Amino acid sequence: MLICATCAVEYEEPTPAVCPICDDQRQYVPASGQRWLKLDELEQDGQHTVVKENEPGLIGITTEPVVGIGQTSQLVITPAGSLLWDPVGYLDGSAVDAVLRRGPVLAIAASHPHMFGAQLEWSHRLGGVPVLVADADRDWLGRTGPAVEFWSGSRTVAEGLTLHQTGGHFPGSAVAHWARGADGKGVILTGDSVFPNPDRRSVAFMRSYPNHLPLSGAVALRIARQLGELEFDRIYGNFNNMIISGAKTVLHDSAQRHTAWAGGDFDHLT
Repeated sequence: MLICATCAVEYEEPTPAVCPICDDQRQYVPASGQRWLKLDELEQDGQHTVVKENEPGLIGITTEPVVGIGQTSQLVITPAGSLLWDPVGYLDGSAVDAVLRRGPVLAIAASHPHMFGAQLEWSHRLGGVPVLVADADRDWLGRTGPAVEFWSGSRTVAEGLTLHQTGGHFPGSAVAHWARGADGKGVILTGDSVFPNPDRRSVAFMRSYPNHLPLSGAVALRIARQLGELEFDRIYGNFNNMIISGAKTVLHDSAQRHTAWAGGDFDHLT
């Protein structure tokens, strides 16, 4: 098994000449060309994971130095077990131990293919737990195995913890809704279909962030309507970027703003 140096998604050997996920309009292959990495060599070079509590019941896992895109994995802990969300593309014994110390892992899931990371390797090290993959994105898998389970629409992981397919950035793009998060006000964990912005007061709706391709206003409104049916007050993005409170209003207002700009309502300002 190798991981792509640019996106840190795992692939079976022999690997393709170029990572299909990076060789797509949403991502990029560096000018220096395709490189593949081995986990054991990264560990020998000093790569390591960092585990930090974001709030009670939510643990962030990152890599130092950054591997691939550099997302933050989130471990959502419930009384029944946990969900590992957006798994990073590197893992070591300390991260596995940190996850298992917090109880059984029920599933691993990613918000979209850029965040697949080393999901099958995580599953193997955690005892073969299910890897939940949106059926609409199954063709983006670079590595598969018996742990993979496909789903569509919504999937309950545990009481109060559910995956919802929103589409947008990818057809299978999803969020995880954690009802007990934010002191019982609710949390959604998102990927690139809904991206908390640096201002911490708005979110973006994009097909590609590095290549600056927006989603349409209609799609932004559709996603906002769908997620508006859930109860939540906080949003965590896949880089620990967040809307700390009032996130439901922020989502609605951001979709309206996105649609207005995309539709030409503010052309007089340009």
